Amino acid sequence: MEKLINQFELGLFFWQVLIFVGLILLLKKFAWKPILDAVNDREEGIKNALLSAENARKEMQNLQADNQRILQEARLERDNMLKDAREMKDKMVDDAKTEAQAQGQKMIDQAKAAIESEKNAAMAELKLHVSTLSLSIAEKILKEELSNKEAQTKLVEKLLGDVKLN
Repeated sequence: MEKLINQFELGLFFWQVLIFVGLILLLKKFAWKPILDAVNDREEGIKNALLSAENARKEMQNLQADNQRILQEARLERDNMLKDAREMKDKMVDDAKTEAQAQGQKMIDQAKAAIESEKNAAMAELKLHVSTLSLSIAEKILKEELSNKEAQTKLVEKLLGDVKLN
């Protein structure tokens, strides 16, 4: 360092300072402005990228919240649909049971009516056979009694006696 101070020349220093200042002015006019503009543009680009990233992060959070909400709504809707399906199934089963009971009762009533009808028909037929048999027996008895003249006379006298008594 001492050597530099001993060899110092004012003229050389002047020209070096003048070239240095000229170089700085040239750099300022032609290089610094584009370099600073590029740095500022890059800084703006980074700020915009960070802002976009923050907006994207917020949007992602909103989407996740929406997805959770939609998923929750879908679960509720699914639960409601399952509940409705169970209720519909229970109603259909109850309706089927009720209809089956009604059909069964209707069949029982029809069977009772058929049995009653058959019973009445059998009773009518039995009455017809009894009346036919009774008439046949009465006819035979009357033929027997009317064929005998003496028995006929006694019967007529007896009937006349009964009529007088009443």
